[in-house]
Amino acid sequence: MIDGSPQPYSEDDKLGPLGSRASAFHDPLELRAKLIGEFDAAVQTAREAAAAVDDGSAAAVHTSRKALRRARAVLSMLDNVLPKRERHAVKTALQEARRSLSTVRDHAVAPETLGSLPLSDQDRDTAKRILDNAAEAIPPTSEIKQLLGEAAARAAAQAEALQAAIPSQVTWNDVAYGIRKLYGEARRARRASKVSKSWFHAWRKRCKELAYTLDFVAHQAGPRALAIHSEFDAIIETLGLAVDLVMVREFVQTHGLGLTPDSINHLHDTIDAQLEDLMKEGRKSSKDAFEMRPRKFEKRLARAVKRDLTPIDDDRTNGHAE
Repeated sequence: MIDGSPQPYSEDDKLGPLGSRASAFHDPLELRAKLIGEFDAAVQTAREAAAAVDDGSAAAVHTSRKALRRARAVLSMLDNVLPKRERHAVKTALQEARRSLSTVRDHAVAPETLGSLPLSDQDRDTAKRILDNAAEAIPPTSEIKQLLGEAAARAAAQAEALQAAIPSQVTWNDVAYGIRKLYGEARRARRASKVSKSWFHAWRKRCKELAYTLDFVAHQAGPRALAIHSEFDAIIETLGLAVDLVMVREFVQTHGLGLTPDSINHLHDTIDAQLEDLMKEGRKSSKDAFEMRPRKFEKRLARAVKRDLTPIDDDRTNGHAE
């Protein structure tokens, strides 16, 4: 067990003996509470999004989906301590909550994404007609508010289930294992994204969750862990632009009623040209971040956390001064 006093530590403890800087990683009881608090904060954000829908449904949906993704990231950090059945149940509920908002999200993002593309007059006319068709299918605010409320309620129910299922203590090693596994999933999805748009989308999801976990770690550790987190923030921005195009491509097909196949195919070709460039850019810019095997990445993160939590004097004594 890690606590604030000097004591023996097991050889498989990836942090070794920590210094005196305050951190939840010193105390398995506090770390458990911090993780539960992080999940609860995500649930509260989802509730607030539902309450704020009258101020703007697009912003409310975006905020709610981000909160649910953040909650799933917490679940990833608890992968090593949650029983498989409970973990699967919480994960499924969060997925269903996010998916219930997908259609509303698509209607909000499609106009901006299509408007930002360099389109020919023909493609722009096709895009306008598709957006006009789609406008008739936009759910009313009352329905969006209901969907947001239901999504928040699902997440809240999982918060209670999660607290009941988590053991009394959670260690840094547990968190590190969950992040290692998540990094491995993102790494595999990146590799598969070369031949599949759906895998590209999955890669972006895992990257966002990975960034949330690293943000949590950085708040408990310090600047070295934050630097690792920043690497993935930069990648996510590029991936987000590509994923929006993946969504818009499907949006065009769904709302192309009354348009000729040639006009839809021509717009698809334009989108695909932009999408291919962004997908290549995303894979290229992320090469360094994903070159490590999961265990090596875990060790890199553990070293960063250990150095962040080591007092400056001890850091210099150990030859780590920068």
